[in-house]
Amino acid sequence: MDIQSIYTLIETDMVDVDVMIHARLQSDVALINQLSHYIINSGGKRLRPALVILSARACGYKGQHYANLATIIEFIHTATLLHDDVVDGSEMRRGKETANTLWGNEASVLVGDFLYTRAFEMMVEMDSMPLMKILSNTTNIIAEGEVLQLLNCNDPDTNEATYLQVIHHKTAKLFEAAGQLGAVISKSPNNLELAMAKYAMHLGSAFQLVDDILDYSESSETIGKNIGDDLAEGKPTLPLIYAMQHGNDSQKQIIRHAIENGERDHIDKIITIIQDTGAIDYTNQAALKEAQNAKEALEPLPSSIYKDALLSLADFSVERHY
Repeated sequence: MDIQSIYTLIETDMVDVDVMIHARLQSDVALINQLSHYIINSGGKRLRPALVILSARACGYKGQHYANLATIIEFIHTATLLHDDVVDGSEMRRGKETANTLWGNEASVLVGDFLYTRAFEMMVEMDSMPLMKILSNTTNIIAEGEVLQLLNCNDPDTNEATYLQVIHHKTAKLFEAAGQLGAVISKSPNNLELAMAKYAMHLGSAFQLVDDILDYSESSETIGKNIGDDLAEGKPTLPLIYAMQHGNDSQKQIIRHAIENGERDHIDKIITIIQDTGAIDYTNQAALKEAQNAKEALEPLPSSIYKDALLSLADFSVERHY
């Protein structure tokens, strides 16, 4: 099952989510409407909302609350993107200018705050303490991940374990929540809830690892952001960490200088070093392992077309080029 088939399977449900997203974006403040609609409609894959739907359907859910939860997840994700772009000074996302480039850092941060608080309003409306507990813990861990990443910026001595801790907090945790929530609203037994959380956590890790590979192996047009953005932001991702560990002294010095100074001036040389040291292959193997762990986590789930879609989504996470 390819990615288009996965989205076709849940097409009606995704329409309901899109309706909910646009309804709950509304504000009496014009700038909030303008900026939030811009980033929400800027071409994202809506992957996390899709994961809520797929996990719920795979667990046998027949109700309509998936739309609320999928919207909450998308609002939290979008808020993190707005804040990330300000912290990183990013100018391009999904092939478009970032919101902070168009409206400024202040507006981007404040609209991100609006999306966070609107998400929490919607959580309260669902009147479910288990859901609130998962989502509040998730947002807290994401915030910790942002701070951890900030601490690692421009530090060429960051090791693989620290990097993996960052991506688990910053990226995989929201995936984990999306998968777990689908099981919770389905009132699934504890073993299925844990299975869905584990699947989604490994899926999110695989996605982030592949994103880190794409930053050094695809074109700006393909990935929708500037090549070497992570390097320019001083982020020591796994390809850089591995290349630092396995390069010669000259290669290590080039990468160390680039990370410390947050620059892409020698991006061509660094891409060559990453390829020559086997860093791309190493990171790809790490992503493949995460995808396989995700698929194995689904073993307790009963067979269904939705389980098949979740398995295919794990394959897509490591086969994609964007």
